[in-house]
Amino acid sequence: MDLGQLLADSGAILKGHFILTSGRHSDTYFEKFRVLERPDVLSALCAEIAAHYSDSPPSGFDFVAGPTTGGIIIAFEVARQLQLPAVYVETENGAKTLRRGKTLPGGAKVLIVDDVLTTGTSLLETRYAIENAGGEAVGYAVLIDRSPPELDLGLPTFAAYKVEAESYAPAEVPEWLAAIPTSKPGTRSAID
Repeated sequence: MDLGQLLADSGAILKGHFILTSGRHSDTYFEKFRVLERPDVLSALCAEIAAHYSDSPPSGFDFVAGPTTGGIIIAFEVARQLQLPAVYVETENGAKTLRRGKTLPGGAKVLIVDDVLTTGTSLLETRYAIENAGGEAVGYAVLIDRSPPELDLGLPTFAAYKVEAESYAPAEVPEWLAAIPTSKPGTRSAID
């Protein structure tokens, strides 16, 4: 299966001038909701993650965790395919945490999943929430990795689909990109 074509056909890959959640500018944006609203596309990407980790011993992970909003759907589907329970990390008082009375057994091993990796902020916030709840984050998995090659989040990271998508600091936006009107997609406010 050609995942790139599947993403393009679903309308998930957009071209233009985007201000990303990180505050960086790019000519490519991945609209995760075009993936999340298509169970066939989401399941195919999650199957790549599950297949990658299916060789892990059963004790490799105890839970699959994902942050709100899109990460919880991904956590559910990856957990379903790996036959593990899922946990969801939400924001409360400005910080990521487990809510609704959810706890983790001490030392529980957790695979953290999310939608699009650019800077890693969401994965790291989710990791801190898992560790604060007594769990142990042992790896990351994302649907789409658009991060720079030098990004190191300190744990093994797997992506169902990796793309080269250049991004620029606000002061370094090239003229050709600056000539295109900007839009600010995403679920968080972009950093100006």
